[in-house]
Amino acid sequence: MKHERYDRTFIKDYNETNEGYLTVRAPITRPGVFPYMRQDGSVQLEAKLPEEIFSDRTMFSAHAKPVTDDHPNEPVTLQNYNTYSKGLTHNDARVEDFKLYISFTVTDAGLIQKIKDGKREISLGFLADVVPEKGTYDGKQYDFVQRNTEVNHVAIVDEGRVGPEVSIRGDSAAYQIDSSEGKGDVNMAKYTIDGKEYEVDSTVKSFLDAQQARLDTANLKAKDFDTLQGRYDALEVKYQNAEKGLKQAKENNLSADELDAKVQSRVELISGATTFLGDSFDFKGKSEREIKEAVIQKAKPDFKGDGKSDDYIDAFFDATLGRAKQEGFSSTGNNHMFTGDGSSSNKQIEEMKNKRLNMK
Repeated sequence: MKHERYDRTFIKDYNETNEGYLTVRAPITRPGVFPYMRQDGSVQLEAKLPEEIFSDRTMFSAHAKPVTDDHPNEPVTLQNYNTYSKGLTHNDARVEDFKLYISFTVTDAGLIQKIKDGKREISLGFLADVVPEKGTYDGKQYDFVQRNTEVNHVAIVDEGRVGPEVSIRGDSAAYQIDSSEGKGDVNMAKYTIDGKEYEVDSTVKSFLDAQQARLDTANLKAKDFDTLQGRYDALEVKYQNAEKGLKQAKENNLSADELDAKVQSRVELISGATTFLGDSFDFKGKSEREIKEAVIQKAKPDFKGDGKSDDYIDAFFDATLGRAKQEGFSSTGNNHMFTGDGSSSNKQIEEMKNKRLNMK
């Protein structure tokens, strides 16, 4: 299984082409025993042996590889090349001063400006088989050896960082840590916790920064999920309302026969009501119940329909029309239909109500 590793060197000088591109020649790795920090914070000593990094395989793998602005959180491939690549290495890898050198050209305006502003650290991204193997190289002990090294990309990163500001993916990724040997005091950095600054080793700060980046990424994904869930819920409600509206529309959609029957019923209602209410009565916009109550009130002025059921109103209306046919009634004549104790009319209302119930 190949493991991801990141080594660090620096850009000391560069040449600017007539087109504005930057061309750099720099060492990208060297033999030695180096500490690598893993995702869990542990450190292991890994050997980069000369026969491995100076092999034809490794040197050839450094040719025509993308230059990136910081390390991507995945190996650079054909599928994501346009997303990450800001330049390309040349085909001139060779050993100089016991280091592996190569030239590369940066073609991205944004990264070029960052380099001019001081972003000069080179971090080599490569894949290697990390084999458990104890030994000593150049007087230093190691526990693992990097075998079959293949260069994937060359990243330009901020100076003083252990690795890229991206989440470390799995246990296979690790970053080379600077040794303080020959540099005097350990480089201290400031790290803020709950608004208070603390001095910590730069290595520790870089690791904490990487962990914070992982947390920020996770929080962003959680926020994106909540946003998508909200959109889904809104669409679900919209769909349910549309489905309900469609169902209601289907229920309200009358067949030709049903429409004819409804029109005929309306015509008959208005025709019968006109006998009581006269031609001047405005039937427009009136419901069947409103028309029937108007007829009943015309025949019995003290009638109140409040609290009465539709069946009661229907029966009373039918009884009113029935009496009109028997005794005669005119909207301009005298009303003598409901006089006395009303027992006769109430009886007729009950009979008409029973007829309607039997028809249902």
